[in-house]
Amino acid sequence: MSTSTPTVEITKEQVLDALRNCYDPEIPVNIVDLGLVYDVNVQESRVHVKMTLTSPACPVAPQVGEQARNLVEAVPGVSAAEIEFVWEPMWNPEMMSWEARDQLGML
Repeated sequence: MSTSTPTVEITKEQVLDALRNCYDPEIPVNIVDLGLVYDVNVQESRVHVKMTLTSPACPVAPQVGEQARNLVEAVPGVSAAEIEFVWEPMWNPEMMSWEARDQLGML
């Protein structure tokens, strides 16, 4: 009789929901609605997130990356998360969700 622990299936949506609690300190909108998260790859219990920032010279990049990693690792079943900053394509305001544009008064 097997006594292995059941595995928890981690979905991309769960990871994105967690990342909706991560904010760029200069903009009061979460990184998902800002369009900063480009890709979420779940491999068993490990998650790899490709994201960008509004500027490559963003002084808070380490804090945003650490906050994002901690939030993803708090998702049930995640054993480790890696946050990779990428700069292609370069972020622009058109990548924001309608909710973010509305929140920032851009509609």
